[in-house]
Amino acid sequence: MKTSSILSFCAGLLCALSATSVLAVEAVPEAKPQPLSKRPNIVLILADDLGFTDLASYGSEINTPSLDALANEGIRFTNYHTAANCAPARAMLLTGVDNHRAGVANIPEMTPPQQRHHPAYQGVLGDNVVTVATLLEGAGYRTYMAGKWHLGQTQDKLPSRRGFQRTVAMGDSGADNWEQKPYLPIYEKANWYADGEPIDLPDDFYSSEFLVDKMIGFIESDRPQSEQPFFAYLPFMAVHIPVQAPQEFTDRYEGVYLNGWTALREARRQRAIDLGIVPPDVAAVDMDTSRDWDALSEEDKRFEAKRMAVYAGMVEAMDFHIGRLVTYLKDIGEFDNTVFIFTSDNGSEPSGPAVLNNVRTGILLARQDYTADYDTLGLKGSFVNLGPSFASASASPLAYYKFYVGEGGLRVPMIMAGKPLAVQQKLSNAFAYVADITPTILALTGVSAPDARYAGKPVEQIMGKNLLPLATAELDRVYSDSDYVGYELAGHGVLFQGDYKLVYNRAPVGDNTWRLFNIVADPGETRDLSAEQSGRFQAMLTLYEQYKLDNGVLDPPKGYNHQHQVVLNGLHDRFRAHLLLGLFMIVIAVVFIVIAKHHRSR
Repeated sequence: MKTSSILSFCAGLLCALSATSVLAVEAVPEAKPQPLSKRPNIVLILADDLGFTDLASYGSEINTPSLDALANEGIRFTNYHTAANCAPARAMLLTGVDNHRAGVANIPEMTPPQQRHHPAYQGVLGDNVVTVATLLEGAGYRTYMAGKWHLGQTQDKLPSRRGFQRTVAMGDSGADNWEQKPYLPIYEKANWYADGEPIDLPDDFYSSEFLVDKMIGFIESDRPQSEQPFFAYLPFMAVHIPVQAPQEFTDRYEGVYLNGWTALREARRQRAIDLGIVPPDVAAVDMDTSRDWDALSEEDKRFEAKRMAVYAGMVEAMDFHIGRLVTYLKDIGEFDNTVFIFTSDNGSEPSGPAVLNNVRTGILLARQDYTADYDTLGLKGSFVNLGPSFASASASPLAYYKFYVGEGGLRVPMIMAGKPLAVQQKLSNAFAYVADITPTILALTGVSAPDARYAGKPVEQIMGKNLLPLATAELDRVYSDSDYVGYELAGHGVLFQGDYKLVYNRAPVGDNTWRLFNIVADPGETRDLSAEQSGRFQAMLTLYEQYKLDNGVLDPPKGYNHQHQVVLNGLHDRFRAHLLLGLFMIVIAVVFIVIAKHHRSR
């Protein structure tokens, strides 16, 4: 097999290729501590690679009744932003600290060796930050986690050492949803842990069901003996590559997507308008990476429609199992004292083979013990990815997707619901950021944010904002026009300020040009204002450079390609010992050849 094919396959499939950062000016408002018995339970649910309009309550055709019920009872954020991939987003989500400062400027799979010496580019959660779980545990909460971690796999970096009392955690960027199996050849195995120790998965494993079962078990095991409230962190593997779903969920979408990705993108745009998720006159650009649906054969159209049906089935399966958790909490009388926060770690996933149903891709998949047979798509042993065309529909009407800093990579659904919130506003278009989740949880629970020192050592202070005033309609925004939020991913750059966004997307999908958009009026990023508002444009460029300086942002090395870097790092990390042995043997052989030639010449 050609090296270029291996590079393309490995690089195209990796889930987590991004990094982020935040800077907010004002201090986090602190809620007054409440009596322990009055504090609400917190359920923090994180989807993986879910696009902006993948929920029915945001404009999707996918059936998501459990999340829609929460949305109808709570508040939907329509201008909430996260990182462009998983680990940096998770670092900010759980600490409220800029991800560069937390040591997760990038994931280790994607970090070039020239940057690995820098504290911001370690790719694992630093000891200089305190997780929200640690703070809640110290305040008397029971703390649980079930799902994807990807913030470090040494004993001191696992969630059991970062504030979670009971855990089941998948340590990698992704893994199979039906069995304990890596989804990329850069991993030797799928690494799962329970309470800090490696485990083997059961034979009847399906990720969404398994994780909810574990979370219910954690809560139930403590319930008879404890009156303490709980913090439950549930980061699903849905809908990360490989996209897989039980047959009954996929079957519900048979034939739904036969009109293709362009029609789907437009239908979602219109539904999002009708729901008030985006402005009535929202414009949208078509991504160059979307293929021409009409140019496909009827057989290919049928295959692609099935591919999206599996994706929809996986989203609905996740929603179904969230519903099981909600029902359990109602049954034990805890639902009315629980606040739910649901969001995604980043936008929709474009990576992997653009075409699955051809001989070349079949050979590549077979090397990982996968197939892409139409009849078994989504089932055990099959491999499905969304691809860039349907990823654009998933993000509709936004531009770009995961790994890029257009709105489609950063803007995702975010729902907060629960009686303790006393929600007065159902929709908020105020800017919100992933680093705001931790300070919001602290305000809800009456727990103080850490000072400059915690547990006898200096720590980074929280930079995010408390979002509760938006839910209660006390405020219509929590970021002032002078506040700014910076973000960086492997040379892609963003600065948010007020209603405006300064953005730079690198090639090959981006155009290597700084642009300025009003993302409240123009969330589709169709009208570049950099010339029209040149003063604002230059001022925001200056702020971005200051942000880089303040947060230790490094420019990528010349010629850097994040896809190739994933493969190079994977080869180094997995096969380093074999490569070194091979190199040693080559050196020895060369020495013997030189000696032999020398003796023959005498």
